[in-house]
Amino acid sequence: MPEPSSSPKRRGRVFRCGSAFVILLAIAGYLVVQYITGGTGGPGCKVVSGEGDGASYEFTPEQAVNAATIAAVGDGRGLPERAVTIALATALQESSLRNINHGDRDSLGLFQQRPSQGWGTPKEIMDPTYSAGEFYDHLVKVPGYTRLPLTVAAQRVQRSGFPQAYAKHEPDAALLAAALTGQSAATLTCEGRPAATRATGPDGVRAALVRDFGRDVLEPAGAEVGRSSAASPTPSPSGTGGSDGRTMTLPVTADTSAATGQSVEQRGWQLAHWAVANASELHIARVTYAGREWVAGNTASEWRGVTPKGTAGAERDAGAVRIVTMG
Repeated sequence: MPEPSSSPKRRGRVFRCGSAFVILLAIAGYLVVQYITGGTGGPGCKVVSGEGDGASYEFTPEQAVNAATIAAVGDGRGLPERAVTIALATALQESSLRNINHGDRDSLGLFQQRPSQGWGTPKEIMDPTYSAGEFYDHLVKVPGYTRLPLTVAAQRVQRSGFPQAYAKHEPDAALLAAALTGQSAATLTCEGRPAATRATGPDGVRAALVRDFGRDVLEPAGAEVGRSSAASPTPSPSGTGGSDGRTMTLPVTADTSAATGQSVEQRGWQLAHWAVANASELHIARVTYAGREWVAGNTASEWRGVTPKGTAGAERDAGAVRIVTMG
């Protein structure tokens, strides 16, 4: 008599187990690839409270770049830290700080703005600098927005179907805003593993600074690349860096911080944190400011003190942010 075949129930169980194993292998492979390439699922970034209360927020390199852009655009318009906090909380709710090309109906981008509602063309809205600017343009028209509860101010811009949702992101947005406006020193770090993009060197850093902050970020500061001591008349990427072609020195002066009433040190930390947030995208290896240094690939992911002697000390005294790229 032939042996009875396995029951359908047992075969189904074996199939489900096998499918689950394949899915787990796929997820593990994806995470490994992301770690190696520095993708959005790879090594992350972290911002901690400058108040010593233990509060922190962890996020991806992709989110860090977008958060830094939102903060820089607000600074370029002379807006207060509160405006940046509102914008960051809104983007956290709408897109998780990811520049997505889908959403409810025709919603797009960081703030899920709709072309059909007059926010711009799809191409414009998918530009983080443009979409952040549009958000701020609408926010500043809200009477007394800096004194309103965050969720109220955000809702008057967004007209969301879930008006209370923004409030839950306020603590994280406040931590990010404090770091990215320079109010909190040495509080934002990233592991800095290069993303799967081409290395751009100092010229790429200059172009990104202008994109996010505007032309004035380089012109009044007399930003110099490498050994050049002359102020650049235009902030267009030019020059080859220092003797190794990888170093950019960005002087920080009172002129650069006048728009938002920042101190020179706050302006310096704003620029230093911006560089760290963009480290994976721009292949930045090292950022030095005010006697502190961040180094890509440092597993402790922290700002460390540097010796006051030599170049680092001279830059600290001169109030300059020094950015060294990987190539």
